[in-house]
Amino acid sequence: MRVFTIGNNGQGVTEASALPTQLPPHGFVWIACARTEFESLQAQVQDTLHALCDTRLVDLHLADLLNRQLPSHYDYTSQYDMLVFRRLATQGALGEPAAAAALAPKPERQGGPPVLRRIDTSPVGFAVFDRLLLTVHPNDCAVREAYAARLLKDTSAESRANGVKLPASPADLMLRLVNTMVDGYLELRRELTRQLDHWQAQLLKPKSRFTNWSAVLEARLALHQLDEICEDQRSAVQDWIDSIETWPEADDAAARRERELLNIRSRDVLEHIERVVHHVRRMEHSAEAAVQMHFSAQSNRTNDVMRTLTALTAVFLPLNFITGFFGMNFEFMPVIHTSTGFWWTLALMLLVVVVVVTVFWRKRYLARSAR
Repeated sequence: MRVFTIGNNGQGVTEASALPTQLPPHGFVWIACARTEFESLQAQVQDTLHALCDTRLVDLHLADLLNRQLPSHYDYTSQYDMLVFRRLATQGALGEPAAAAALAPKPERQGGPPVLRRIDTSPVGFAVFDRLLLTVHPNDCAVREAYAARLLKDTSAESRANGVKLPASPADLMLRLVNTMVDGYLELRRELTRQLDHWQAQLLKPKSRFTNWSAVLEARLALHQLDEICEDQRSAVQDWIDSIETWPEADDAAARRERELLNIRSRDVLEHIERVVHHVRRMEHSAEAAVQMHFSAQSNRTNDVMRTLTALTAVFLPLNFITGFFGMNFEFMPVIHTSTGFWWTLALMLLVVVVVVTVFWRKRYLARSAR
């Protein structure tokens, strides 16, 4: 568990080693728990929420925060908002500690290309109070560690001189964390696109015999699952945006400005999710199109082979007729008892072959298809 006090008015960020007993005079508190920690310490966390915010988490929301298979969704009460967001992170990409990776439960195996097998879609829970943010992460969540390190770095004098702004509210911090998780998938687009392009090239090679159909099916199923996850994410963020519109109007200009920035950041997160949805659907369509083009190419290749075999059969058909005619067991037949009969028959057969091949060549029955 990591606890941060994020102040405003230039007070910066401080990290505590225990749960806070009171809220800071200015700013807010961020309590970031791993899921196993939250499960074992939920009584202490509930007491802290009651002491700081005069409320506790509803039992149903507690179950949602502890659920490892829950889809992305948004809910609210009169005291806090709750968002469950399934992250799209790459396992091992951000350098999580080996001990945390060993203690973490094994994620559900993905199929398809290797990059799809490394995508982790574990849920992250957010409970947003007026001056407190509670987040529940997977045990190996590198997003929390990476953003915490970035948050502590942004408090330096150099960062403040460069215009780096700290989160203004718990809702602002939640949106920044969600945006970080979505951008983690956007960084995978190049590698994922390269792997699918390689598969398309293998499928469209005219002389290749592609047999890895189980992997193609797994890739399509994995992309379809990502599409459903992204749709749930978009619905959850859209519900959050709609709930902001129902908040009471702020009295002072600073609060209205903060509300406006929160709306802008929410729409930006939604736009990033829509980009992910568009990319997943485009890759799913590309995989489907590659499979269809592969079968079309194989069908054309089969047609070429059958056309060639049919033409060769048609060439030898009159020859079989001639040999069958003169092979009948009759004593008196034309040219059968002459010394030049064989040569006349052979010449006739060659003439028939030349005529049939010439006719088929002019009609392009024996021409190669353009590749």
